[in-house]
Amino acid sequence: MAKVLGALAGLALMISPLATEDASAAPAKSASTKKKSVPRKQAIPSKPFELPPLSIAAQRVTNWVAESGDNQALPYIVIDKPAATILVYDAGGKPVASGPVLIGIAEGDDATPGVGTKNLSEIGPAEKTTPAGRFLAKFGKAAGNTKVLWVDYATSVAIHTIPAGNKENRTKRMLSPAIDDNRVTFGCINVPKAIYGGKIAPMFGKKGGYVYILPDTKSLEAAFPPLHARPLAETAR
Repeated sequence: MAKVLGALAGLALMISPLATEDASAAPAKSASTKKKSVPRKQAIPSKPFELPPLSIAAQRVTNWVAESGDNQALPYIVIDKPAATILVYDAGGKPVASGPVLIGIAEGDDATPGVGTKNLSEIGPAEKTTPAGRFLAKFGKAAGNTKVLWVDYATSVAIHTIPAGNKENRTKRMLSPAIDDNRVTFGCINVPKAIYGGKIAPMFGKKGGYVYILPDTKSLEAAFPPLHARPLAETAR
């Protein structure tokens, strides 16, 4: 009997260190620390751009373009010459910008034949017009290796910012509330830098887009024949 008890005691001594080793090998459970959930800041939706009140002529043209899809899923610009204003729309017809513009010194809606081949010094006062109508505009190079949005390359009419070093106080003219002093260019359309770089360049950079220039001497229907089928009474909405 004593031998049996001695054998059991020896077996217990052999097992005990193993049990201790297993217990020490088990990783100790650390107190779980709960991370405080930080609420995510919700993005404040930006307000949709709202156009200023439009002239009747601008309303007729913008309604026609939007309802007929005349812009062919491309971005487009409306230049209201009598109001010296630019209206910019994305490819879906949503307005994204508006502002003042500088346009040709002379009233008139047709470019003088051959004016695009003349030097600036050769262009007479009556030839400094911004032509009216519908134009497919694309970016391209101009003098001085600059990049402009060509409205009508043949007559050298483009949309760009105010050129540096001008002597006509163009920035002051653009910011002025008056409209008459916005007639100062040789025919090109000067637009604010924020609109040109922030909206026109990214939207028109790849495929171009359309530019609709409203007339100041001829009738709206003469500049945009499809409006013959859209009476004036349909404009007010």
